[in-house]
Amino acid sequence: MVHFLNIYTISLFASIGGLLFGFEISSLSGIIETDQYRQYYGNPLGTRQGGITSAFPAGSAVGALLAALLGDWLSRKAIIQAGAVLWCVGSTLQVSSNGVGMLVVGRVLSGTCVGLTSAMVPIYQSEIAPRKIRGRIVSLQQLASTVGILVMYGIQFGCSFIPSQAAFRLPWAIQAIPGIILFIGFFWFPFSPRWLAKKERWDESLTVLAFLRTPDCDVNSPLVLAEYREIEDQIRLERESGSKLFKEISSQRTRRRVFLSIAVQVCNQLTGAAFLDYYILYIYQSVGIANVKPLAFIQYSIKVIMTFPAILWSDKWGRRPMLIIGAICIGICFFVVTGLYNEYGEPNPVLNQPYTWVIIGHPSVGHTVQAFLYLSIGVFNLTWGPITWIYSAEIVPLRIRARVVSFAISCRWAINCAIGFAIPALFRLEAWSAFLIFGILNVGSSVLMFFTAPETKQRTLEEIDEIFEHGRPLWMSLFAWEESNMLEMAAHDIEMAELTLRRCPT
Repeated sequence: MVHFLNIYTISLFASIGGLLFGFEISSLSGIIETDQYRQYYGNPLGTRQGGITSAFPAGSAVGALLAALLGDWLSRKAIIQAGAVLWCVGSTLQVSSNGVGMLVVGRVLSGTCVGLTSAMVPIYQSEIAPRKIRGRIVSLQQLASTVGILVMYGIQFGCSFIPSQAAFRLPWAIQAIPGIILFIGFFWFPFSPRWLAKKERWDESLTVLAFLRTPDCDVNSPLVLAEYREIEDQIRLERESGSKLFKEISSQRTRRRVFLSIAVQVCNQLTGAAFLDYYILYIYQSVGIANVKPLAFIQYSIKVIMTFPAILWSDKWGRRPMLIIGAICIGICFFVVTGLYNEYGEPNPVLNQPYTWVIIGHPSVGHTVQAFLYLSIGVFNLTWGPITWIYSAEIVPLRIRARVVSFAISCRWAINCAIGFAIPALFRLEAWSAFLIFGILNVGSSVLMFFTAPETKQRTLEEIDEIFEHGRPLWMSLFAWEESNMLEMAAHDIEMAELTLRRCPT
């Protein structure tokens, strides 16, 4: 495991891009209930608060599209650094905002940064990681996001006791710090070896591979040379095909992969996790819980804790079962909450509140809602949270990976924007309807993954090309389990060959 040290160090640092996402979510979700925020911005409710919230994912959708256009040209590394600069500019505008308009502009710029980094960081991580730990490496993005949410919520909670505008301006200022660290630190980290190879910088690609795979940077290592030749063959094969980008994306052998990459990112948002991240305080208040901020601490701690098993064992459990089972369990939780709201809820007698449907006089029901929301958050961060980043990036061919994954993440942020905008208005109608909608969407996501998603755990990125090579109809993915078992046997043979090379390098 010593030769993996460089990969873990680089990937952990790159995951600061996910930390920024967590900071931005938590800096608003905790602030919207403070008196200081309400008084300064005119107690925004309904679509006005939805507009403030959705400005961030709207910018993220734009940033992901920019990543699609620039990722192959400027490199994954340069795009991540550019995002860090935008983050600092957006934070500055939010800190100095004198009204809703300036706040929205700042959140759009911060969102643009997260769009760039959320598209490029998983690609960068998947391209530097060996197949055995690729799932673990890319999962660090989700861990960083959850840690960012928890840390920023703690900062915001402490600042909420300040009897001035610093209650919300100070957290927005602090969130610029990791952006500065990300920008400066990335100067010392390598380019993706696959990106270097694509640009025909072969010597640099080999050197980076040796740095990532061996403790002494041995460019003559048999394992390094084998992976280098695999990348070389794959890139040359793609170039010999001479296909145009659009033709490549729409071809029979890749369109299924494009569809899956987009579908996984979109379904991630349709699980309802973003809804809970943005408006969890509204939900707890609507079920009659008075002191809600400590409960949010518990929720965000659950997010962090439940991400660790996914990091440790996602490469053993597999992508497919975690997506299917996760969506089913989350859907069940939301259906239970829907029934409780519908049975015990009533119109809110207090005016000018962000929620107009409440559960009054039933504390046990409120705590039951709380428990099932905790459960849904835990399941999400065990399954869909990390697996989405892994699966969406690893199934797309190198030739079109940056553009397809960036577009998929742009679709993700577009859905997140719609959720952020619509939920406040929906909450002012009947809260239980939101949970019903997300419960149905979770069931739909599980069915979609069952019929379309093959298993890709512990495959090299080039081996994954073989899984999708034959362009089978989507319904034939029902036989993905048999295909996975066959590939497990092939992978075992490869591992035995690698062991032989180590013992007899000549």
